[in-house]
Amino acid sequence: YAFSSENWSRPRIEVEFLMRLLADYLRAEVPTLQQHQVRLEAIGQLHRLPEHARGALDHAMQATAANTSMVLSLALSYGGRDEIADACRAIAEAVAAGRLTPAEVCTATVASHLYAPHAPDVDVVVRSAGEHRLSNFLLWQASYAEYVAIPTFWPDFGAADLHAALRDYQGRERKFGGVC
Repeated sequence: YAFSSENWSRPRIEVEFLMRLLADYLRAEVPTLQQHQVRLEAIGQLHRLPEHARGALDHAMQATAANTSMVLSLALSYGGRDEIADACRAIAEAVAAGRLTPAEVCTATVASHLYAPHAPDVDVVVRSAGEHRLSNFLLWQASYAEYVAIPTFWPDFGAADLHAALRDYQGRERKFGGVC
């Protein structure tokens, strides 16, 4: 979660700084992504990004498009409610155009209209700073995710914190709404 749709309401100077930082970071990290064969993707209302940030993002995604070891997906100008509303709007347009009937709308239809329909559902969400809230993040995809709250604040979050979160997650019995 690099920049939420709610972050647009922050002071203009802060948003401009964050967008410059994003563009600079994307340009600087392409060699590292290439070295480790990481493919960069992004979800969100990307059309809202300023031209310089969108250009840097597009360049980084194109440069890493053939990489195969891992996918890094940045949530930029992203909000879970926005994503679901955008999916519903696209489905409504398909119904209005006659490409889809209302009877054909199901959970798979909605999932296929999300920002990254090819991405698997989320297994675990790790929240830093001891936060226990959803924060409008991947509301559809995280419907059966396990949440792990780590007290460490993000800038100090490191490998030991990640390992602690994964140990916590591994110790859980996942039921997916059923009975074990």
